Amino acid sequence: MIFLIEYNRPKGRIVSFRVFDKSEQVKAEISRLNLELDLNRRKVFHEVVLLEAASEAALRRTHRRYFETPSQIVESFLKDRWI
Repeated sequence: MIFLIEYNRPKGRIVSFRVFDKSEQVKAEISRLNLELDLNRRKVFHEVVLLEAASEAALRRTHRRYFETPSQIVESFLKDRWI
C-alpha cells in the first residue's frame, strides 16, 4: 500500500491522509506533486510525504510521529524499556 500524508508539523497533526494500492504508484506520485504544488501556491508550509508499507498498522509502527504526540512516543518507549 502507498500512503500520501499531508502533515502540519507546527500543530503536530495530519491534515490529509490518502491510501493507494501498490498498482497506483503513478497516480500516488501525481497526487503528491499536485498537493505540493497547490500548497506552495497557497504558501502553506505543510510536510507532504509518500510512504509505502504493507498495511496502515505497519505504517503506524514505523512512522509513529505522524500518528502520536511526542509525549505518547516517549511514554511508550519508557514503558517498553522497563517492562
